[in-house]
Amino acid sequence: MRGDDTLDMTYLAGCLILVGSSLLARRLNFRQTARMALAWVAIFAVGFGFFAFRDDFMIMVRQVRARIDPETGTVRGGALAIPMADDGHFWVRARVDGTDVRFLIDSGATTTALSPEIVRAAGIALDEGGFGQAIGTANGVVVARRLRIGTLRVGPIERRDLAAVTAPQFGDMNVLGMNFLSTLSSWGVEGRTLMLRP
Repeated sequence: MRGDDTLDMTYLAGCLILVGSSLLARRLNFRQTARMALAWVAIFAVGFGFFAFRDDFMIMVRQVRARIDPETGTVRGGALAIPMADDGHFWVRARVDGTDVRFLIDSGATTTALSPEIVRAAGIALDEGGFGQAIGTANGVVVARRLRIGTLRVGPIERRDLAAVTAPQFGDMNVLGMNFLSTLSSWGVEGRTLMLRP
């Protein structure tokens, strides 16, 4: 028997003695004592199971969360897997300077774009110097204001000081563009899943 096993057995025996002595001190009848002893055994078993299988438990929690809200994605071997939505696009939930944001991932967009509402909510300052940036959209060319995102977190991927733009014409649309995707080691579609590799 290893030293760690001896320590674990000593700890377990101490816990059982503590629980047993507290039950005996209360002078309960046998049925009540047995019921309380079984309750304590169940508590210890649940606690032991949680600590022994905590990694598996966390994987299960992430899988359940991904099924409930697929836009959070699933981490697979360090990469973030994002399932294709019913509309044929890839949407992901991220955090911009601590603010929750729903992004469309668009490899056709050169620059990441934020809606004015998100810019205000995240407290991001606009670049007041120079000219705006002309951006081609589905509704024509718009002049957007430049800004810098302090911290952008998408699943396990974090980027700092990322350039972005905003304009009233964007409405409530937020887009992760190529200036984010190009910071990744790789990205690509596998079947109906977009894989983002840090």
